[in-house]
Amino acid sequence: MSSELFETWASLAELWWTRSGGPPMIGPRRRLETLVRHAREHSPLYREHYAHLPPQGLALADLPPVTRPQLMERFDDWATDRRVRLRDVREFLSDRSRVGQRFLDRYWVWKSSGTGGFPGIFLQDAQALAVYDALVAAQLGNAPWRAGAPLRAFAGGMRAALVVATGDHFASITSWERTRRANPALDSRAFSVLDPLPRLVEQLNAFRPGVIAGYPSALALLAEERVRGRLRIAPVLAWSGGEHLAPATRAAIETAFDCPVMNEYGASECLSIAHECEQGWMHLHHEWVAVEGVDRDGSPTPPGDISHDTLITNLANWAQPVIRYAIGDRTMMAPRPCACGNPLPAFRVEGRMEETLALRPARGAPVRLLPLALSTVIEEVAGTHRFQIAQLGPQRLALRIATAEGGPAAGRVRAKAAAAVKALLRSQSLTNVELVQDPAPPRLDQPSGKLRCVVIEDRASA
Repeated sequence: MSSELFETWASLAELWWTRSGGPPMIGPRRRLETLVRHAREHSPLYREHYAHLPPQGLALADLPPVTRPQLMERFDDWATDRRVRLRDVREFLSDRSRVGQRFLDRYWVWKSSGTGGFPGIFLQDAQALAVYDALVAAQLGNAPWRAGAPLRAFAGGMRAALVVATGDHFASITSWERTRRANPALDSRAFSVLDPLPRLVEQLNAFRPGVIAGYPSALALLAEERVRGRLRIAPVLAWSGGEHLAPATRAAIETAFDCPVMNEYGASECLSIAHECEQGWMHLHHEWVAVEGVDRDGSPTPPGDISHDTLITNLANWAQPVIRYAIGDRTMMAPRPCACGNPLPAFRVEGRMEETLALRPARGAPVRLLPLALSTVIEEVAGTHRFQIAQLGPQRLALRIATAEGGPAAGRVRAKAAAAVKALLRSQSLTNVELVQDPAPPRLDQPSGKLRCVVIEDRASA
């Protein structure tokens, strides 16, 4: 048995033990103390960040928060392995054939644009991946399986399909490829959200997965195809993550596929943070993750109130410690125990709120464009992370880009982004759709102040 597999089984056994009422083997407080000590000893950034604090006896609230710009600007000092250098990581990421492989033969690495459009790169060590695997396994063990699910899964050959952005080192596809390569006996395959919907449906019909995973927007689109009779798969489980899952969307997916939806809250900084119950609350994996809602001044948000921001602490990853990290989501901690009976801390989250666009081709039915498909092509081709695509009508889009550079540099970014969007429109038979270059910067969401990359501004066209 490999050391990583042993770590996964050990973590899973601990989860089952503690969640069945057994005393914790190692509590979150002890894990935090160990992580902070490791960070102070091996990360120059954290050593400086905590220099004014006493050497021990610290509670989570005693630690000053960090932000993505802070960490990325001092990437080499953030890592606890002195061999890690940003230039080498970027060279590794430039080779897309290495998705799912290890950097320095030791770490998995992925990237994310993230909230506010500031790009991030994250290293994960073997312990972190083993913990994520155990948390997913624990969720699967408690899934609300429907009657006959084992027979349906067997009939589906235990095949698993992932429908996400596949063309780069993103967290979802990197972790999927890692698992697939480590378990060659499992029949798993990834499918791109950039493919035209008819082709995606054709591929899934040929593969016939027993489990399907993807963004809520992608699963909702496939659910519509299932209702119309074009998609003929019968999964026993749908796994959702990466975007906000509205209750109506969950119900539509479950009805169309006649299977439960497992909805997970995760991020590039911590792959598995919480999972959703039937009451609509996220239950925190508090053994390995801490979540704190904070107000604008950094003070704790009372239970029942929506926070201004959220701080997460990943207790599993020692390669790049994430301690009281401002993730940009607004959360609300439950004011009372969840009615589902799950004792894990419960909260609700307002995460990605981009919208699926419905555009009208010259002939035929409207074509749905997934928000992460648009975001992916712009980020990959134009290299910009602060942009906005707004639907102004059934055949009209606006492109807004915030660039720090002026003159020719800004013009080149806009031209590349426009070319990327037009190429995607052509692939979806939407050559008739007009793309307007709006010189104004992206419009921030008024309630949250967050950048929403894909929005519908003309509701009559939705």
